[in-house]
Amino acid sequence: MSTYLIIAVAAVISIWTIVVFNTFVSRVYGVNTAWANVTVQLKRRYDLIPDLVETVKGYATHESSAFEDVSKARSAAMGATTTLDKALAESQLASATKSLLAVAEAYPDLKANTNFLELQKSLVGIEDSIQESLSHYNGSVRDLNVAAEAYLGKNLFRFKKMDLFELRASDVVAKEPAEVRF
Repeated sequence: MSTYLIIAVAAVISIWTIVVFNTFVSRVYGVNTAWANVTVQLKRRYDLIPDLVETVKGYATHESSAFEDVSKARSAAMGATTTLDKALAESQLASATKSLLAVAEAYPDLKANTNFLELQKSLVGIEDSIQESLSHYNGSVRDLNVAAEAYLGKNLFRFKKMDLFELRASDVVAKEPAEVRF
């Protein structure tokens, strides 16, 4: 009887180990897929920003510091490798982009330009997509981290906790144009 009990306990432990390990593998793939979706949306924004800068440049040629800030922030964001570095660089890019849009507010002809309006509308849509992708990514990371804590996954299977991607609310490009007064 004790032999059967030992075999049953060993089988339950083996099945539990396999299920938990597969859960972790699945969650890691989920996080990686969610991150891939984030990078696609970020690339869309990276591709749009030069067009936005060139459009504003056509009207506001003497605002070179704003153009340089956006260019530097874009390069830093594209070159960031870790999640934390990427979040910081994206915050700086969002802030620089907001400043560029604030500069545009001082030029009524620019604000009425259909190309600028389309680019601004596209930027808002991309920002919404980025927020959705980040929400999914952070949810996937949270689920993985909770599972790692709950099932001893970080000790038993050596799964590492992952970092959330956090942007400050003040760094997200505003949906409404900034109000600038001189």
